[in-house]
Amino acid sequence: MSSKSLKHKQKQPSRPPETLAYVQSVGKAVGGSLLAVTLLGSSVVAGALSGLALSFRDLPDVRVLKGYVPTETTHIYDITGKPIDSVHGEANREVVPLNSMSPNLKRAVLAIEDSYFYSHRGVDPNGIARAFISNWERGSVVEGGSTVTQQLVKNLFLSPEQTFNRKVAEAVLAMRLEQIFDKNEILEMYLNQVYWGHNTYGVETAAESYFNKSASELTLAESAMMAGLIQAPEVFSPFMDYTLAKQRQLLVLNRMLELKWITAAEYKQARQQPLQLGEITSFRRSEVPWITEAVIQELTDRFGSDAILKGGLRVQTTVDLRLQRIAEETVRGEHAKLRRRGLRADQMALVSLDPRTGFVKAMVGGVNYEKSQFNRALLAKRQPGSAFKPFVYYAAFASGRYTPESFISDSPVSYRDGNGWYSPQNYDNSFMGGISIRKALELSRNIPAIRLGKAVGMEKVVETSRTLGITSPMEPVTSLPLGAVDLTPIEMASAYGVFATNGFKSEPTFIARVTSNSGRVILDNNPDPQLVLDPWAAASLNSVLQGVVTQGTGKAAQLGDGRPVAGKTGTTSSERDIWFVGYVPQMVTAVWVGNDDYRPLGGGATGGGFVAPIWKDFMTKALKGVPAEKFDPPSNFERP
Repeated sequence: MSSKSLKHKQKQPSRPPETLAYVQSVGKAVGGSLLAVTLLGSSVVAGALSGLALSFRDLPDVRVLKGYVPTETTHIYDITGKPIDSVHGEANREVVPLNSMSPNLKRAVLAIEDSYFYSHRGVDPNGIARAFISNWERGSVVEGGSTVTQQLVKNLFLSPEQTFNRKVAEAVLAMRLEQIFDKNEILEMYLNQVYWGHNTYGVETAAESYFNKSASELTLAESAMMAGLIQAPEVFSPFMDYTLAKQRQLLVLNRMLELKWITAAEYKQARQQPLQLGEITSFRRSEVPWITEAVIQELTDRFGSDAILKGGLRVQTTVDLRLQRIAEETVRGEHAKLRRRGLRADQMALVSLDPRTGFVKAMVGGVNYEKSQFNRALLAKRQPGSAFKPFVYYAAFASGRYTPESFISDSPVSYRDGNGWYSPQNYDNSFMGGISIRKALELSRNIPAIRLGKAVGMEKVVETSRTLGITSPMEPVTSLPLGAVDLTPIEMASAYGVFATNGFKSEPTFIARVTSNSGRVILDNNPDPQLVLDPWAAASLNSVLQGVVTQGTGKAAQLGDGRPVAGKTGTTSSERDIWFVGYVPQMVTAVWVGNDDYRPLGGGATGGGFVAPIWKDFMTKALKGVPAEKFDPPSNFERP
């Protein structure tokens, strides 16, 4: 209950009109002498309880409820506000103010649980007697003996054990509570606290579960059924036994009619109203589990698990559900195609982000989440092969000693490596002699990449990788330019994203904004890109990587609308990992294919032949309706 709504209620305490009418009817129904006896009995019991209160000095201080915030479910949404998932601990609850609850529901609950709620002071001795007589006459429980206030303090402060001391403590706390809070505040706390079965707590979550609507929209028929569940929610649940739930509903409606809180016509209409049930909402499997788990992990790292499971956060993610569904369909469909083509690949991962913000737009961690929950997009460290080469070429351009048109030798070379010699080979075991750096990268020649790495220094290549945000362990070995390092797909996508923005880096994230249940902003992840690369060198690399797609190893990634694309294929010499990482100015996507047990994929497995078409399939659909943009040419920047 927010402090704002609390202050409002303190200024203008109100009672539901239907309850006032009932209180007036009680005065007419009860004779003067009986009323006198009733008041005398109440005074005696209340006095006795006040005396017993001295023996309960160690009871909880009910004043702590002034700032009490019940545990509440955290809700996760995509970037457009569409619901993704709900996360909670034991209690699946959404807190709402009393004025956001249907009057039908308030009447129904009070009718069956505490019909004298607005006239007693926390304990209703006469109510206990009335309940006993009424239940005995009907042969079933039609009214409870404990007041709503007693039920509230029992749920919040006491154990469920049925002992005399516990019942007395419950009564004492109830009277104390009524001295501090007004009736509407107590009723609001109760209706947000009460358990409604199937891990749903509070009226809002229960209404969403049982009837797929807000508590403010509940009809009389729906309200009566919900009120009838409180005594034994799992037993009386319509999900478990609809006939029994209807019997409970009728019990509540009869009680409301008896109290004259509804008319005969309303009673008849509620009895005949067909009910459309919802579904059990607690612990439902997420429709996008890869995203849910990644978001929860990032939230946990920032705020701790309790804040997520109990804090009622409202989390706007960076993910676009439309793109996420395209990504999942792409991975499933393209994996089936790979198998039909004879590729022995069990797994695939895809991650796509906006390089201008670092916002992850879609991510798939494997082919089938049900069979394997290991998220390869975030956690699988695999060798990138030639997809690592752009880091080397950028370092060369940034040194100021090379341009895309500089010549490099593609000829046999050997380097001392430990106790022996390392003699790199090209993929086709041929040599092209002197060629331009542009052509060397377009055709993914290995020897020129190693020569460049040696020329600028492998330590510089490592430093460039760190600048791009790569944190995985890395050694400045001679074979590093060929991808002799283990990296994750999200590291590759994020690093390439810095090239796409001509050197501006944004940390990858799944979270755009986090607010409390009252709307207070807890985290606003406004993008804050930092210039970390030389713009001319980045633009030069973009120019060369566009050539990889137009006339090099990545031709299969060309998009049908003719928009400029930059990217690089990756294939390890053992054919255990194949990649394509590519981008347009607005989006970068990395796709990896391989096996968890590192089995080879089969002869002829290349990133250009098998993975570039997957990248194209996803990007064609993802970019539908997105205007084409050109990359800035190197001539727009000053050469270092």
